[in-house]
Amino acid sequence: MARPLDALLCRLQETGRGPLLMGIVNLTPDSFSDGGRWLEPGRALEQVEVLVAAGAEIVDLGGESTRPGAAPVSEAEELDRVEPVLRALPADLPAWLSIDTQRRSVAAAAQAAGAVLVNDVSAGGRDPELLPWLATQPLAYVLMHMRGQPAGMQQAPHYQDAAAEVAEFLRTRAAGLTALGLPRERILLDPGIGFGKRLEDNRALLRALAGLRELGHPLLLGASRKSFIGQLEEAAGRSASPANARLGGSLAAALWAAAQGVHVLRVHDVVETRQALDVWRWLEDPPWR
Repeated sequence: MARPLDALLCRLQETGRGPLLMGIVNLTPDSFSDGGRWLEPGRALEQVEVLVAAGAEIVDLGGESTRPGAAPVSEAEELDRVEPVLRALPADLPAWLSIDTQRRSVAAAAQAAGAVLVNDVSAGGRDPELLPWLATQPLAYVLMHMRGQPAGMQQAPHYQDAAAEVAEFLRTRAAGLTALGLPRERILLDPGIGFGKRLEDNRALLRALAGLRELGHPLLLGASRKSFIGQLEEAAGRSASPANARLGGSLAAALWAAAQGVHVLRVHDVVETRQALDVWRWLEDPPWR
């Protein structure tokens, strides 16, 4: 089995050690950055091994793309993508296992394979069975903000104050989860960079990370290879880089998030992010010590 939940919760309290790295394995044909690369179970397992060897403490498997414009897939199709990989994972996987899903059935299949974390972009809005079930299980949960649904979330999103609105959403939903019975230390918050957000909204949220820590939950950030990096290039009069050529911007966002005390960084480029964090720590003690 993958590493146990209690060890993850203890590690999340050790903020002085810096953020955990969550490596991404998309078991989909259409994810925005690596769609199709790990669709075949054997290749997916090889990628899990690569990520763990590179320093990923958490591996996040997902069988449904949530990129802007993505269409939903059926429950059966999501399970068909995820279950072969779950069944073939090594029993002694030296990392915590996370499942990126909005469905109770998929979360339960992952739990049976050792998953301790459910990463849900819908904040419980897709499957009404997920949150009540989750409150009865020994699992942690990533509560993410998303405005709209992936298929149309980038069609003219609007906020009066993105940081304040997202913080209130996360606070309210987290309180609802604790009322259901999920211990607050098992609830991680994710502001949802790029999920129904404009360029200025993403900037506001990244600048508000330290304030989001005051909600009293561990923070997870997924900014790796996101489109705001290409939008910044266009704003500077350059061509936007494709998703797999946004390493520099991804590392800048990761180091900024680490400096704000974010607990988990969800990344594609584990080796490079680990190296950047090592040098940063060497140069300057993290401010949360």
